[in-house]
Parts: sequence; C-alpha cells; structure tokens
Amino acid sequence: MTTARTPGHGPLSGVRVVELAGIGPGPFAAMLLADLGADVVRVDRPGGPGLAIDPAYDVTNRNKRSVVVDLKAPDGPEQVLGLAARADILVEGYRPGVAERLGVGPGPCHARNPRLVYGRMTGWGQDGPLAQRAGHDIAYIAPTGTLGMIGRPDEPPAVPANLLGDYAGGSLYLVVGVLAALHHARASGTGQVVDAAIVDGTAHLSTMIHGMLAAGGWQDRRGANLLDGGCPYYGTYETADGRYMAVGALEPQFYAEFLALLGVGDRAAARKDVTRWGELREEVAARFKSRTRDEWTAVFDGTDACVAPVLSLREASHHPHLAARGTFTDHGGITQPAPAPRFSATPTSVRTGPARPGADTADVARDWDVPGLFPSSRNPQ
Repeated sequence: MTTARTPGHGPLSGVRVVELAGIGPGPFAAMLLADLGADVVRVDRPGGPGLAIDPAYDVTNRNKRSVVVDLKAPDGPEQVLGLAARADILVEGYRPGVAERLGVGPGPCHARNPRLVYGRMTGWGQDGPLAQRAGHDIAYIAPTGTLGMIGRPDEPPAVPANLLGDYAGGSLYLVVGVLAALHHARASGTGQVVDAAIVDGTAHLSTMIHGMLAAGGWQDRRGANLLDGGCPYYGTYETADGRYMAVGALEPQFYAEFLALLGVGDRAAARKDVTRWGELREEVAARFKSRTRDEWTAVFDGTDACVAPVLSLREASHHPHLAARGTFTDHGGITQPAPAPRFSATPTSVRTGPARPGADTADVARDWDVPGLFPSSRNPQ
C-alpha cells in the first residue's frame, strides 16, 4: 500500500476530501480540513479559476494535492465521480444547478457513494429569489444586518475585508456542517447535502445581538452600543505616531485599571453614564495622542486593563505572545498563520506548500485507485 504524500498527523487523518476548485470560502474551508489532517484533493480546471494569485503563493492550497480535470470534456465528469466514489466529503462552490449540469451534482455522486457528504458553498444559498445572482462577500453581508453594524455613525459602514462573510459566515459554517454530516454518515451509513450559504452563516453570527436588540439592550444603529465603538472604553484610539491602540475594558475592575494607567483621573461614574461618554471619549483620545503606540504598549504590558496595540499583518507575527505560541509559521519562505485550533493527541502542521495545479495527478490516481484519472494510468507500461 502506498502512503499518500499529504496525509499526516491531525484529527482528520484518513478522511478523504474532494474539492472542486473555486475562489474564496470553498478553498479556505478545504484548507481547514487539510490542516486538520484530511487528504484533500483539489480538482483544478484547465487555465485555473478567476481572480487567482500565483499558485506558489496561494497558501489556502497548502496541505492539499491537485489534479486537473476538464469537466466539459467527455470523460471529465467520470473522473470526478471516480474520486467521489472513494471520498468522504466533496466540496463545491458553483452557482446552484451548475454541478448538476456538469454531471457531478449530488445525484450521480450519491449513486456512486451513498455515504458521501456533499458540501455546497454559495453566497445566497441553493434556493430563494437571489440564488442565481452573482455576488461577493460585501453584497452577501449587507442584507443580513451585520455590515450595517460596523463603523462610525457619521461615516459609511466599514468594510471588514472579506473575513466576516466569506470566511466566518461561509467557510467555517461549511466545515462545521460537513463534519457534523460526516459524523451522521458514519453512524447511519447515509450521506447528505450540506447547503452552506454566506447569508445564513453571517446572520447566525449576530444571534447574541438579536437577543440584546429584543431585550432593549442594543440600539439598531451604528456606533451607539457597548460593542460597536459607541462605548468610549471599547474601541480604538490614535497615538502620537499615527498608529492605534485597541481598548476593551468592559468590566469594572478592568475599567478602573485602564483609567489609572491612562492617567485620566477619576472617571469611574462615567462608565455607566451614557451622557458622559462623549467627554470621556475626548479625554481618552487626548491622552492616547500624547504618546506613541509603542510607549502605550509598554504602559499597559502585563496588566489587566484589556488594552493592546493594533498591529499590521507584517507586524503580527512578531508580537511576543503570538511568537511564543507559534501562531504564525514560515513554510517555503511564506509567513502564514499556523493551523488552528490545537490538539493534544493529534497535532496539526503545515505539511506541504501550496498545491500546484495538476502536479499530483499521478499520485492521486494511484493512492485513490482511480485509474481513469491520469492518462498514463490507463496504459501502464
């Protein structure tokens, strides 16, 4: 028996995943499964996906293997179905109906493998009035109410990169869904389809806020609440060098320590007095502007004031705590976040760099016993 190159330690070692190549949340979800030890085979299309970066730097393809299949070729669907027959999970991110038209939808896949978990990643979901419409992260999170919560009240909503929709509301919910369905499949022998929509996941992320809103503890407008920047002791402040500090001193004891170290005098009563929040914010802002970010970092270091420097992407890996934990790692000359979370018995790691399109076709054809996948495997020498 030949051991595959990418599988290794991790709680999902032995789980086989087929990823039909796409962009954004699908690849990230498959990367997370690969980080956790699954043998992920990415089915790339000839020419690659749109909006792709140089494959050598696309770390969302780390710990994976790649084959190239033209699903529009006569034998393309059969090659994918051959992989699906031997997989535990399949992930695709096409618009609803596209996988069916290509001949690799849930029907033919489950006909080959009734235990298969078929994960579908979309923005709008598999049904509903907008299901067939194009979109990207920002358009998906806008109708859910979450985008409108972010930013200052006198400015347009702030754009949270594509982290909130694509990855938090999309990828993470897809991974939770397919792993839950895998648990069910192993117990019952029956696979199923997981419909992971970014709109659903992003809305679900705001569950606590909806409870607060119903209870009268949240105002339905931006920058007016405890956790959205409306509170002067939960937000960000500019420093003397044009950088920023983040403050989250919510509890009374943390708030008291924050005020003492900042040196703003006795403002304990202002904590719950919303009418005084404006003057407190101005005083806090003035104090932070009096020193540099690094100077304030030293002031609050080792305290429970719940204050931290706002770092850039390149700075983050050098933060003492993150460096000590190995939160970031270097593989192949690329600094990148290490796999998360951590496991005591089945540790994870970055085992291989980004999979190059088609580079692993021969190995996958052999390891997964799919002889029709690789041309030379059809006519072995």
